[in-house]
Order: sequence, then structure tokens, then C-alpha cells
Amino acid sequence: MAMLEVQNLSIHFGNVRAVQDVSFSVEEGIVYSVIGPNGAGKTTLFNLITGIYRPSAGKILLNGQEIQGSDPCSLAQYGVARTFQNLQIWMNMSALENVMVGAHLHLDRNMFKALFRLPSLRRSDEALRRKAAEYMTFVGLDTYVGARADSMPYGALKRLEIARALAMQPRLLFLDEPAAGLNPKETQEVDTLVRRIADTGVTVVLVEHDMKMVMNLSDRILVLDYGKRLAEGTGSEVRRNPDVIAAYLGGYA
Repeated sequence: MAMLEVQNLSIHFGNVRAVQDVSFSVEEGIVYSVIGPNGAGKTTLFNLITGIYRPSAGKILLNGQEIQGSDPCSLAQYGVARTFQNLQIWMNMSALENVMVGAHLHLDRNMFKALFRLPSLRRSDEALRRKAAEYMTFVGLDTYVGARADSMPYGALKRLEIARALAMQPRLLFLDEPAAGLNPKETQEVDTLVRRIADTGVTVVLVEHDMKMVMNLSDRILVLDYGKRLAEGTGSEVRRNPDVIAAYLGGYA
């Protein structure tokens, strides 16, 4: 059984059919990429699966359990995390605090302990800070552990958002254009990071326009065009597909 199954998924905004009857499955432990031209429905598909939008039709199954229509908080409890195409960072907080927010599901919520600031709660908070620092180190941000978020460069903020998502301890991680706006060196760092994440056993679903990164990382690739499934396969299969070449890859293929 696949970890994630999407069956005949659709959503309409008025007369606009943003995603139309899309089906695919993602096996556990792989990097699965979704590509296509601007406006193809990639981020909308992510928003459907991660609970931002409710589908007009279709099913989404996580380990066999239907999750379509579940809100993001509920999905987080199932082990689903994501980053966003546009940065969602709290600039008035420190970098470390941003990552700590990602671990909210794993915090001790005992009101009695919080009211009296018992030693066990202080120890738990300190352990959380150490763990957040470890996630920052994992994504290559150890030099920013003591920094404010608003003092960090854009490329570092992109990785900070990934660190915050990892703090949720996900089994399924959605990355929406993690290399967007990055220079070649930063893009290579994100490429390496995504592979490291996958090597820990986290299943990664990736939307990305950098085809070099996509072809390097992906075990499977889904191609969307005008909200419809155009093709699916390995990198070599997608690269040779004449419909994909005409619609999207062009000279890259």
C-alpha cells in the first residue's frame, strides 16, 4: 500500500477548474516531484493535500485513511508537514524560536506545570531549545542559532522554514519551491539537504522549477498541465515524453 494516494482529485473556483481529476500515489521513503508550467495547479494540489483547500471531488488517503478535508493541524498529528512557496517566517522572533514553534505538538501542555513553572517544565523547554538548535544545524544554519529571523539572508530563511517543518517530526514532508529565488550555490545546498532529509526516512513531495534539481533528486515525477495529469514516471521517462517536452521541458530535454 502506498503511503499517499490521491484519487480523482478536483477543485473548482467558480468556472476555473484548477485541478482536474488528478490521481497518483507516493511510496514511502522516496522523493516525489510535481512539475509543470506556471499555473498548472501544483501549489493548488499541495493546498488540497495539506488541508488548506477542501476538494470539490476525489479522495486523499494517507496510509489507507481518508484525509481529504482535514485541517492542517489534524494533518500535522498524522505526520504531515510542509513549507510554502512564499516564506512564512515570524520575523519578530528569533531563528531558534521559529523552529521551536514547529515542535508545538510535542510540547508539555500541562497547565499546572506551566502555572507554577515546575522544574520538569523548565527542563522540557531547555530540551526543546537544544533540539531546535540540532534541526538548525541539520539544515546548515548552526551559525544562525542565536540570530533574529529578520537579520538572516533570504537563502538562510528558506532553510529555516525547512528546519521548522522538520521540528514537527513529519513522516511526509511537502516542499513548495524550496529553491525559488536562490543563487546556484544556495540551490545546490538545498538539493543536498533534500537528499539528506529523504535519507532519514522522511517521504518528500517536492514542487520545484529547477529541472536540474528535480532530475537529480526525484524517484518519481508527476507532470501537471492546466490542472490535469499530463505524465508520470522516472526522470528519464518524463524527459523523453514528447507531450512533456512540448508543454514544459522544451530545450532542457
